[in-house]
Amino acid sequence: MLSKSIPTIRGQAVVTLSVLVISLWLAWEVGTEIVSGNMTSMMFFGLGLVACVVAVAILRNWRSGFYLFLGWLLFEDLARKYLGNGTALFFGKDILAALIYVSFAMTLLKGKQKTFQPLFLLPLLIFIWLAGIQIFNQNSPSIVYGLLGFKLYFYYVPLMYIGYALIRTDEDLQRFLVLNCIAAGLISLLGIVQAIVGNSFLNPAHLAPELEELGNLYKVSPLTGRIVSLPDSVFVSAGRYGLFLIFATIFTIGAAGYLVLHSERNRRLVSAVIALVGAGVLLNGARGPVMYSILSASVMAVALLWGAPWRQRQAHRTLKAVRRTVIMAVLGLTAILFFYPEEAGSRIALYAETLLPSSSAYEVGFRTWDYPIANLLTVFDGPHWVLGNGTGTASLGTQYVAKLIGQRPPSIGVEEGYGCLIVEMGIVAPLLWVLWTGTLVYHLWKVVAQLRGTRFFPIGFAIFWFAFLLLFPFTFGGITAYQNYVNNAYMWLLVGILFRLPDLLAASPAVAESPRLAPRGGFQF
Repeated sequence: MLSKSIPTIRGQAVVTLSVLVISLWLAWEVGTEIVSGNMTSMMFFGLGLVACVVAVAILRNWRSGFYLFLGWLLFEDLARKYLGNGTALFFGKDILAALIYVSFAMTLLKGKQKTFQPLFLLPLLIFIWLAGIQIFNQNSPSIVYGLLGFKLYFYYVPLMYIGYALIRTDEDLQRFLVLNCIAAGLISLLGIVQAIVGNSFLNPAHLAPELEELGNLYKVSPLTGRIVSLPDSVFVSAGRYGLFLIFATIFTIGAAGYLVLHSERNRRLVSAVIALVGAGVLLNGARGPVMYSILSASVMAVALLWGAPWRQRQAHRTLKAVRRTVIMAVLGLTAILFFYPEEAGSRIALYAETLLPSSSAYEVGFRTWDYPIANLLTVFDGPHWVLGNGTGTASLGTQYVAKLIGQRPPSIGVEEGYGCLIVEMGIVAPLLWVLWTGTLVYHLWKVVAQLRGTRFFPIGFAIFWFAFLLLFPFTFGGITAYQNYVNNAYMWLLVGILFRLPDLLAASPAVAESPRLAPRGGFQF
């Protein structure tokens, strides 16, 4: 028996000695960096250590590691701002996503996961085929543009399978909703503080050159000349933060509706997040997030009433959710107006002067129709609109590719989304895009219709509405909204979750839990 244990003891000794040697080496390196005052290297070291922990967690259990990946996805930009926007940081989330795919595939091969067959898969595969062929377009300056563009369009598509497998019970769904609402509240709060304090908050003194124009944006109201700073919160650009606020508006209202019909827990937390998101929208300084958030809140309110469980006599709970959402949004806006009238007033002036039809500086018609159409028509002035210039040549991140290959980025892109598709993949691209996106939205709606009158309808409709906005109105304004990794990852993840909800309903068809008494001293709306 002793002889059999000797190899084990020796193996443990080798592992212990190896860990000791590595620990001493790391301590030496860290001490050297501290003495030399190289804090950037220290931050890289710390971030790398966190990445290793996340990677190990993902490989051990993709479910627990998945939430660490989401945290990295949302806060990666904050590291990019302070650590020089290196390539390793830019692709960090993609490496973690790849590990999730590998870990999930291993459990799938073992038969431990349930999956599904998307009914919109064929039109999507046709568009993927077109984008794959266009990687090798002879008009493209480099194949690297095609590879990056292909990643932007399709890398997070497998997340729909992850989302489908992630949600097995109402408890899984509630955990997902609450954690993401907490993240949305934190990001909104940081954006509010930045809008009040100034862009020096959460931004280093000197941003990387390619981030400088994105992270220090200002607008001037056209009639009164009031200067408005555009916060970017934890992101590298005010545009990405604005898009996130639209998503957060839709998501938190959907989460509130689900919680009202299912459980008493976490309702106040989500209500507080709605107030923070509403205040963040007011202070963000961009007109698009304000308009889309107001539109989305209005549509969600009507939809929640339409899809309420009237037959089960539980519709009063949905009315309560709508009322609570309105009250919390109003409280958040009122607090900002009362405590920070100057910061709120400058932004309200900008909105009023450019969005009200009675204003001489009214821009809604021009920005929502005239400008995009004119921008789209400029595509046909170029020489390659029939066959395109290649996937990725007019996408996000062309500056990084140009820097990598040592060339100037191609100046062939347009802002309008369908025009960008023509520039990259030719005249057939918008038709195939509408085919697969239309098919996807149609099947999403069919699922939402099945959920009408159940506790899942609010979050189901929220997912449908977000996907519709991203794939149609946002794309008309610019393809960058879809290529934005936060929007893209969340859309595909939520698509999988929506297709999972009918299974949860079949397993537990009750509309809502039995009403419970409010806790003593609690404040109820």
